[in-house]
Amino acid sequence: MGRYFAKRIGMALVTIFLVTCLTFLLMNAVPGSPWLSEKSPSAATLAALNEKYGMDKPVYVQLMKYLQNLVKGDFGVSLKMQKNRAVTSIIKEMFPVSAKVGAIALAWAVLVGVPLGCLAAFKRGKLTDSILRVVCTLGISMPSFVVASVLLVTLAGGLASLKFFPTIFDPALGWRSYVLPCFSLGFYPMCYTARQTRSAMLDALNQEYIKTARAKGLKNGKIIFKHALRNALIPVITYLGPQVAFTLCGGFVVESVFSIPGLGRYFVQSIQNRDYPVIMGTTIFLATFIILMNVVVDLLYKLADPRINLTKGD
Repeated sequence: MGRYFAKRIGMALVTIFLVTCLTFLLMNAVPGSPWLSEKSPSAATLAALNEKYGMDKPVYVQLMKYLQNLVKGDFGVSLKMQKNRAVTSIIKEMFPVSAKVGAIALAWAVLVGVPLGCLAAFKRGKLTDSILRVVCTLGISMPSFVVASVLLVTLAGGLASLKFFPTIFDPALGWRSYVLPCFSLGFYPMCYTARQTRSAMLDALNQEYIKTARAKGLKNGKIIFKHALRNALIPVITYLGPQVAFTLCGGFVVESVFSIPGLGRYFVQSIQNRDYPVIMGTTIFLATFIILMNVVVDLLYKLADPRINLTKGD
């Protein structure tokens, strides 16, 4: 087990290194500059700013300097949006907001999606199964910004008679401020989880051990939730690993639609403003989170099915 995790850590470090280099090179290859705006500064001012932040040097020199600082835990400072503020400080402030919204969205997506998938599998070929398949197909076909827009129009003031929820995220309003963004962010994962659960559950229900359990006279509820669901969760866990990272780090579009002061919305704004250190810091943070969740998924595999050998193939 120790050898396995040592190997995974090594692969994770290589992956983060490649992500960092590729993002840095692509970012610097795009025409433009953080200092250019509607009122562009003079050539002398541009030269002074580039010299101050080391942007006057060749790209490979800038990359080496950034990697050296990154090893020390220094992600640099914001160039424009919160000028000279440390990127790590920005992430620490913004991430909890995104994480809270994302955790609520993911929680309801799993708690609703898994039972719906089980129900659809148990009612295979019946009206309930057909309705759930139509809803889930629509859910995975609609982008999150479409869901958010529909909810805004119908439940947040677009229609004169329906103004149940605020159009702009405001924690001071309590739970009402979380309903629409959490639903918009969790609707796609819920529908995808339900489809995955249904497919995996159908495979599990056709296995010999399920037929044996039925022959012994076990009730359907016990067969589904105690025997079949455990094996059916493996593909669901595979999907939820990276999805957790993306959701907790913020739905970029959803946060922008509802003006949520989270990491996702700030990341979009940093791209628009070419705030290079913020772009780099957020990208590395997300990549690290995804890698971490993949390791967690491997551990959950072992819990879901003790027969899985994590060290196999080493």
